[in-house]
Amino acid sequence: MGEASVFKNIVRTGWVSSVNAADRTARVTFKDMGKTFVSGPLKVIKNPPFIPAAGVVQATEEKSGGSGDAAFASHKHNVTIAPWLPSPGDYVLCLYIPTGDGDGFVIGGI
Repeated sequence: MGEASVFKNIVRTGWVSSVNAADRTARVTFKDMGKTFVSGPLKVIKNPPFIPAAGVVQATEEKSGGSGDAAFASHKHNVTIAPWLPSPGDYVLCLYIPTGDGDGFVIGGI
């Protein structure tokens, strides 16, 4: 088996068919050489720089006023920041461990 063939089996692109948010896994549909197949559950890589500290509620700054426009009451909006998970239909890049057992990861969207 040539190097290009090995690389093709390690790095793959496909479309997410389903997501298990609790397990942080996704199944991906691949279309290779006229064949279509769905992967087993692939772990989705976390992206920690975008995750707030545990238990911290993220919120926008409190705003009020209305210079020139009608005044509005002071308020704020809660914002939830969570690790990225793909959605069904997303086109993703996957990385397989070259052991032949189908273990791999979704490493990001394309």
